[in-house]
Amino acid sequence: MSESQSLVIEERRGAVVCLALNRPERHHALSAALSDQLGDAILRASEDPEVAAIILTGTGEKAFCAGGDMLEMSGVEENAAVARSRGAGGLFGVIAKAPQPVIAAVNGYCFGGGARMAIGCDIRIASTNASFRLPGAEYGLVVAAASLPRLVGAARAKELIFTARRFDAQEAFDYGLVTSLHQPGELMEAAWAMGQTIAGMSRSSVQESKRVIDTATLSDDARHMEDDANRRLRGSPEQVARFRDATKRVTGR
Repeated sequence: MSESQSLVIEERRGAVVCLALNRPERHHALSAALSDQLGDAILRASEDPEVAAIILTGTGEKAFCAGGDMLEMSGVEENAAVARSRGAGGLFGVIAKAPQPVIAAVNGYCFGGGARMAIGCDIRIASTNASFRLPGAEYGLVVAAASLPRLVGAARAKELIFTARRFDAQEAFDYGLVTSLHQPGELMEAAWAMGQTIAGMSRSSVQESKRVIDTATLSDDARHMEDDANRRLRGSPEQVARFRDATKRVTGR
């Protein structure tokens, strides 16, 4: 797929907008270009007063998002676009600031930055073939340490982050990371149905409820600590070596 083609497919049904990552050849890995297009699309939807709910997913049934584009991030692929700065939190900050509920429809691989993106959504539902992994500790970075504990508890979050192990959809459901499981061919209709149900509620009540719940369960201090830790860790000799080794294992390049 050329970069001139849309990396985000937008669909709207009434007051619900679905944004589908569209880089299937890379399992929807977050390149700078994809991050920019997705951020723009979320921002447009979040600023539209007629939008009551937003769905995030990946095209196809194989991947939600495999994380950051390793070839681009490690410098193997040159002349890559540089993602526009969106201030603190970048793409994830845009998702967090959306006043509408954001539903992640996790349809396959959900790794690294993709898992962090799903965790940053308000609700997560998954297909039975979904799988998850938070490989930050393997790569020398901190991924989702500020946000995962509110969903699965501190002890489980520590296990998943410290070991970077892969876990399947049933485990994600058992841990409370996702709220429901669906057959791959039924996932999107379930997401649309949930979005339409939310759209039928009082929008001001839903948005104020989201704001209160986030204030009660999300720590700005913890998010700042995670960002600060990654600023210190990213680019260190150990982090660079670990990420380059991981890139070779995953991509063969």
